[in-house]
Amino acid sequence: MYRHGLRKRVAIAFALCVAVLSVAWGFAFFAGIKLTEDHVLQRQLEHAARSYPSLTTNLSGYDKVEHLPESLRQWAQTNPGPGLYELDTQELHVAVLFTDNKQSRAFVVFDVAGIEAESSEDWWWLLIISGAVGTLGILGFGLGVVVMRRAVAPVAELAKVVADIDLEHLSAADHKRIEASRFGDDEVGILAGAIEKTLERISAFVARERHFTDAASHELRTPVTVITGALELLEQSNLSAADQKVVDRVRRATLDMKTTIEMFLCLARETDDGLYDETFSVMPLISQAIDQQRHLLNGKFIDVEIDLIDIEIDDRAKPVACGHPQAFSIAVNNLVRNAFENTPDGQGPITIHIKEHELFVTNQVRGDADDKHTPTQETPHGYGLGLGIVQRLCERYGWHFSLHTDEARVAARLLWR
Repeated sequence: MYRHGLRKRVAIAFALCVAVLSVAWGFAFFAGIKLTEDHVLQRQLEHAARSYPSLTTNLSGYDKVEHLPESLRQWAQTNPGPGLYELDTQELHVAVLFTDNKQSRAFVVFDVAGIEAESSEDWWWLLIISGAVGTLGILGFGLGVVVMRRAVAPVAELAKVVADIDLEHLSAADHKRIEASRFGDDEVGILAGAIEKTLERISAFVARERHFTDAASHELRTPVTVITGALELLEQSNLSAADQKVVDRVRRATLDMKTTIEMFLCLARETDDGLYDETFSVMPLISQAIDQQRHLLNGKFIDVEIDLIDIEIDDRAKPVACGHPQAFSIAVNNLVRNAFENTPDGQGPITIHIKEHELFVTNQVRGDADDKHTPTQETPHGYGLGLGIVQRLCERYGWHFSLHTDEARVAARLLWR
């Protein structure tokens, strides 16, 4: 479609624009010279016609200073050198030259009275010339825009095609919309080919990712489901206290494994089938996380305090968040588990502050901490692997996570809108 490379097309367009403008300016100057010449001859003829029938000449020759007109004698006595002189006040043009013996000078006087244009006419000529220059400038600008637009047309076309592709929701056929072959083998064609191949690889990667997560979701959840079913059957039998403790440990490990599988699958998916905008209640997920992780406090004398700030007791469904409820549950579980695991025996309480758009989980690591202390310093780094995953989940779903640590306390903050 395009026979020349982009740089060559731009160079040709620039050369063409310069050539056309040069020709236009050349014709304009030539026309100006011819028009001026004709105008001068016409003025001279009109001046001669006004003195008809006694025709006078405008040119006069003088070989001595004393023969010059009286208005020129004083000027000639200053011994001007050979050359051409214009005396505006007398409306005269004078040529000074040496005679053959180079000892004396001769004068040729041209009387331009009645021939040169009046001042008013000069302004009209200036206006006409300015209009012509402005017109040529506008035509040149328009020509440059048209020529350069045609020269960079393939770049603009490629940009439009790429802009029409929804990069957030790539389909398997999006790379075919580029059609790099229509751009030829120049710089734009190479760029189009690279974009096409990149989109093709991304589309293939997304397809493989979806296939993998679907397969992994099935293959990983199946043994967890089998273990859960076996535990339910064991619970129906008469177990000793020791066996019951073992079953409880297996159940908790299975639950942790299920949560981990869901968490990593959630992070691995490129899309979540439109669950980003789901609105869900926060309190049930927080209560579920506390119940699931409470076994970590077994044998520890630690209280868990839940503080609802600006939330009515009978309106527990009021705090709501928008996004992925499963991801939110994973984040809260990690925050609660981190607090329960890292609080030493007797170094309570663990406080959970819940606001309309905010969750604070605070646990002590030393006994001399002030219970009313509010963290003021934020750090983006996680406190262990679990909180690092929370950070990734929050970045993925548009929430904000921060962590404050000091010698006495760890405070995690989760903010949603």
